[in-house]
Amino acid sequence: MFNKVLITEDFDTINIALTQTLHEMGIASIENAKYCDDALLKIKKARQENEPFDLLICDLSFNLDHRDVKIKSGDELIGLIRKEQPNLKIIVYSIEDKSFRIKPLFENNINAFVHKGRNSISQLKTAIETIAVDNRQYISPHLAEIIKDKPKQEIDQYDLQLIKQLSLGFSQEKMDERFRELGITPNGKSTIEKRVYKLKEYFKANNTTHLISIAKDLGIV
Repeated sequence: MFNKVLITEDFDTINIALTQTLHEMGIASIENAKYCDDALLKIKKARQENEPFDLLICDLSFNLDHRDVKIKSGDELIGLIRKEQPNLKIIVYSIEDKSFRIKPLFENNINAFVHKGRNSISQLKTAIETIAVDNRQYISPHLAEIIKDKPKQEIDQYDLQLIKQLSLGFSQEKMDERFRELGITPNGKSTIEKRVYKLKEYFKANNTTHLISIAKDLGIV
């Protein structure tokens, strides 16, 4: 079982619930961080003192407030931690349920993803036991299909890049030229037109402007 755990979560109620759960599981050394910047500093400091954390439980989304922060999301924090402490076990504890957000996390070698919901505490306990005892990955059961082969209707990195460029002001009509500049293929007008149409259907967007607005609300761009 784990000995030293860092919880990175900006809501007090969730911090309290997670801390209590870990204590019930016999984990004595638990620290909390409400900001990703603080979490990274704690991890670096613990390593320097030769008392490293062996588990991180981290949310993906953090509300912005008066404090100016460098690391604004759990995704970014995880990427930095993987460089700082590659073997640290990581459990993402998030309300996110979109495959294009979750699959890259496993590709970045997280150990478990627990979806916040009615059964999340029991699932968290299972996740901890699974990665600690069995050394296997864990994902909330109802999201298990996400880490398998991508269904045809799901969006991919090509689609995300297309949304990003649209949000930057590049028109659909000029996107073929933009993709050629970036070395992105396929970059034919017909392919791009079909992809934009697919994205509008996927996000139930009325037009391209509406698509970009939805993408921003979801934190895609």
